[in-house]
Amino acid sequence: MNFNDFDLSKCADGLLPVIIQDSVTLRVLMLGYMNCEAFDKTLSTGLVTFFSRTRRKLWTKGETSGHHLRVVEMYPDCDRDTLLIKASPTGPTCHRGTTACFDTPAQDGFIRTLGDLIRRRHNDMPENSYTTRLFIKGVKKIAQKVGEEAVEAGIEAVDGNRTRFVYEASDLMYHYLVLLEQMGVSINDIELELTRRHPVNPAD
Repeated sequence: MNFNDFDLSKCADGLLPVIIQDSVTLRVLMLGYMNCEAFDKTLSTGLVTFFSRTRRKLWTKGETSGHHLRVVEMYPDCDRDTLLIKASPTGPTCHRGTTACFDTPAQDGFIRTLGDLIRRRHNDMPENSYTTRLFIKGVKKIAQKVGEEAVEAGIEAVDGNRTRFVYEASDLMYHYLVLLEQMGVSINDIELELTRRHPVNPAD
């Protein structure tokens, strides 16, 4: 991707609007602007860098606070006059100390949030954590738990007990996310495979 590929004639002040989205929760975090130099620095460092319209200079998000935005994926929009960056934040994005500059509900994308928590558990392996104990026991135990929870959810579905089904299905989802993490597979990987199998036709 090259900065010159964008149609800046549609952009105010010749600056490219950039939407930042959390790559895990999919929550929209902020909007910023880039010039060519900011774009190139973002590509070279992997840290989101903007051009400040008020200070007329580059600024890398987190250069003062340490709360960087690490680039995961970048997508131009259909008109090539806006850029979407899926990023991994290392702390609050907003200067107010909040997760995002937009006050959308915190529960957006909770399954991805839970997956991110499980990933942190795997990295940190804190004591007295059930998730840690599962990772210590390994893939066979985790896979066994997925099978057990799937059977229990199935039983409640056959019995027609919705409340119990929701409870067991939640257990199943949690253990499934742990198994994905153990196997080094993300929810995005699963979505890509499902999209490959079932491409969506916008006309449908």
